[in-house]
Amino acid sequence: MINKTYLLALLLLTQITISAQSPYSDPLASTYSIVARDSITGEMGIAVQSHAFSVGSIVGWGEAGIGVVATQSFVNRAYGPDGLKLLKSGKLPAEVIKILTASDSARDVRQVAVLDMQGRTASYTGKKCIQAAGNIAEKNFSVQANLMLNETVCPAMVKAFKETQGPLAERMISALEAAQKEGGDIRGMQSASILIVNPVATGNIWEDKPIDLRVEDHIQPIEELKRLLNLYRAYEHSNLGDLAVEKNDLTLAEKEYGLAEKMLPDDIEMKFWHAVSLVNKGKTDEALNLFKTVFAKDANWSILIPRLRKSELLICSDETEKIILNVK
Repeated sequence: MINKTYLLALLLLTQITISAQSPYSDPLASTYSIVARDSITGEMGIAVQSHAFSVGSIVGWGEAGIGVVATQSFVNRAYGPDGLKLLKSGKLPAEVIKILTASDSARDVRQVAVLDMQGRTASYTGKKCIQAAGNIAEKNFSVQANLMLNETVCPAMVKAFKETQGPLAERMISALEAAQKEGGDIRGMQSASILIVNPVATGNIWEDKPIDLRVEDHIQPIEELKRLLNLYRAYEHSNLGDLAVEKNDLTLAEKEYGLAEKMLPDDIEMKFWHAVSLVNKGKTDEALNLFKTVFAKDANWSILIPRLRKSELLICSDETEKIILNVK
C-alpha cells in the first residue's frame, strides 16, 4: 500500500512543478537584492532595488517562521509562493531551487535566492541572465544581481552587510547602498522595497510582517526607502507610547513619545503627543512650547484638547486646559 504522506508530498511537488512552467510570463526585474537573517533575533528579510516599476510587488516573498525568497531577472513569480511551500514541507533551500528550476524551460534566464529560518541559503543565476550577473550565498544571507554596470556589485553588498551594525533592516539597506555605489543596475534606479518577517508565526498575520515598505517610483528609491524606515522606527516609539497610555504607564508613554519626536523633530503630530504625555505627567510648563509650535502650524490640533480630556487621554484641570488653548 502506498504511504499517504508520500502521496501528499508527491501531489505538492506536482502542483509546484506545474506552476513553475511559464517562461517569460512575468515582468523583467533585472535588479540587485539581498535575502538575510538576523542571527540574534531570528528575523528574516528581503531588500531589493531596480530600474523597474514596483519591484517589491514582484521580487520579494516571505513568511514568518518559514523563510524568504527573491525571484528576479525574467521573473517567475511562482518561485515565491512555491518556494515558501517547499520550505514549509521541509525542503532545504538548495533543494527548493533544484525543484523550482528543474521543470522550468526558462531556467537559464531566472535568478532566485532562498533563505530558511535557520539561516541556510542557496541562490541560482541562470547562464543567460544579462551580465553583469552573479550571486554569493553564505550563512544567514545571499546577495544576487543581474544587468549590473559592474561585476563588483555583489562583493560590495557582502562587505557592507557584514560590516554594518544594527537591526537587520538597516543592514540590508546598507547593502543596497553599497551596490549602488558600485554602479548598480546599468539602467539606473526607480523602485525599492524591504520586507521583514518574524522568526516565529504568531497566528496573527498583521503581526508577522513587522516591516513591509515599498517605494514604487522615485528618482532616489534607496534614499526614500531609508526615509520610510526612519518614519517606521519613529512610529514604533509612538505606538509604544499609545500602548503605554492604554496601560496607564504615563512614565513610559512620555519616554516613547519623546523618542518619537526626537527622531522626527519637524513632525507636528509627534510633538503633539509628546506634549500630551508631558501634561499627563504634570509637566505642563515643558509641554507649552510644543503645543505652541503645533498650534502655530495647524490650529486644528487645538480642537483635540477638550476631546482628549473627554476621552480621559489628557489628564488636566479646566484651568490647565485654558492655559494650553491660549498658549502664544
